[in-house]
Amino acid sequence: MVFERQKEAFFQAASQKQLVAASGSQYSCEVGSAKFYTLCAFGGLLSCGLTHTAVVPLDLVKCRIQVDPDKYKSLGNGFKVSIKEGGMKALTLGWAPTLVGYSMQGIGKFGFYEAFKNLYSGILGEENAYLYRTSMYLAASASAEFFADIFLCPMESVKVRIQTTPGWETTLRAGAPRIMQEEGINGFYKGLSPLWARQIPYTMMKFACFERTVELLYKYVVPKPRSDCNKSEQLAVTFVAGYIAGVFCAIVSHPADSIVSKLNANPGGGVASAAKELGFAGMWKGLGPRIIMIGTLTALQWFIYDSVKVAFRLPRPPPPEMPESLKRKLAAQQ
Repeated sequence: MVFERQKEAFFQAASQKQLVAASGSQYSCEVGSAKFYTLCAFGGLLSCGLTHTAVVPLDLVKCRIQVDPDKYKSLGNGFKVSIKEGGMKALTLGWAPTLVGYSMQGIGKFGFYEAFKNLYSGILGEENAYLYRTSMYLAASASAEFFADIFLCPMESVKVRIQTTPGWETTLRAGAPRIMQEEGINGFYKGLSPLWARQIPYTMMKFACFERTVELLYKYVVPKPRSDCNKSEQLAVTFVAGYIAGVFCAIVSHPADSIVSKLNANPGGGVASAAKELGFAGMWKGLGPRIIMIGTLTALQWFIYDSVKVAFRLPRPPPPEMPESLKRKLAAQQ
């Protein structure tokens, strides 16, 4: 099975100094072990929770531009109006549900991605896993995000209302009980469908684009093989590939993001009415700030996630190479 061969390849790479661990030449666990998935989930928790919380001010203004473009006309104007009305403290509104919600999402997004990628590669077999690796990345990331959004949705509902509804609660401990009291459990999950519509394409692009960009960077840009790069150089490639992936992520998921913001700001509305009220042009309001936010977020998330793998000495696969069996088949056909 390709899964077993991948594990053998990782340990062979270690002996060749291809992926030297932080404190030696041995990994702390095997790919597919409970420890491996637990630490991957922990890396996802840190990468998503910390980065999304760090850009709360930008996210707040972005959401307000989407919900009320007449009042918040641009990124700069949005910051100015928000500070004028609530002071600098107003820019931190929604930090608590952001930290909790995106930490939980990160557990599902990265931890489940590793699990689904290994599962699907085993089902496909070594040769097909290589030939159809982009489709495998897309399927694994979509599967992971489906569950990750279930974790995120309740906190996202609280966050958007705190940030975009004037006169509403300003804290998680007050906002969550209010939603439960007024709307029940459905109030936390009414935005799940548009959240899936936003996050699943976003995550599919995030992982597939990142994986293929890393592959291309090492093949065409980095002047030496990955095995000759030190950890700092490898993490730099991770950051660049993450930012490139983030730009595409922001574009493909932005219309659904606008609908989510509008829907949570207007509790009585539905997806169709929110889309109709926004209009096609309105769905693209706030794209500039979101590109900046998501590009930076995605780059930092991949950097933190990869750094966690380095710190805990987890196996980190090199860019995929064509299996020898496939090379022989192709050579025989020529």
